[in-house]
Amino acid sequence: MTEAELLDAVAGADEGALRELYDRYYPRLARFLVRMTTDDELVAEIVNDTFLVVWQKAAGFRGDASPSTWIIGICYRKALKALARLPPTVSLDEAETAATAPDALEAKLGMRRAIARLSPRHRAVVILTYQFGYSYREIGEIVHCPENTVKTRMHHARKALKKLLEAES
Repeated sequence: MTEAELLDAVAGADEGALRELYDRYYPRLARFLVRMTTDDELVAEIVNDTFLVVWQKAAGFRGDASPSTWIIGICYRKALKALARLPPTVSLDEAETAATAPDALEAKLGMRRAIARLSPRHRAVVILTYQFGYSYREIGEIVHCPENTVKTRMHHARKALKKLLEAES
């Protein structure tokens, strides 16, 4: 079944279709959320909250965007709410690994730490662009803002990343 067909089935209270969507989307949403937060339990909680909304609102899916854009948009909003309750953190494991890692790995970990220090809205734009390959238009649909706002957020995120990386050097 296509994702749109699965959403139609979910709208008809088909639990099997919801399980299928969950299985298809869990890896993608988890990859997105791991970049937003380093807490595995929070990742699982946000994914579950996302699919509760999918279950409750599938009948309201209009098809203006793709099912993936709609589902990731729900996940994004759930992540923002969850992250608003927590202080930003950087994994100690990453910091320890960087201390003994080769230069390439250290640079990658430095970038991850810098991205983790961005605001959730800026972090999401960077992740959705560079990790998932969404266009600014698609990101606008996901985060419910105009395309120009996405471009502005990306501009500010790049400036902030540059400063953070320069300070780390």
